[in-house]
Amino acid sequence: MLTKDSVKELIEHMPETFSVDDLVERVLLLQKIELAQKEIENGEGLDWEDVKKEMNEWLK
Repeated sequence: MLTKDSVKELIEHMPETFSVDDLVERVLLLQKIELAQKEIENGEGLDWEDVKKEMNEWLK
């Protein structure tokens, strides 16, 4: 879940003028990053070796 503070910080780092699409894109990216961090903290992420194995399967 995003916080007001994290969104405010994101907006502070945006250019002086930006489109709504740019803002939405960055908010979605921030949300995905925060979700991924929580998954890793909960031990739900994949380790690097598992990622390499999956990638090898995808690239066959």
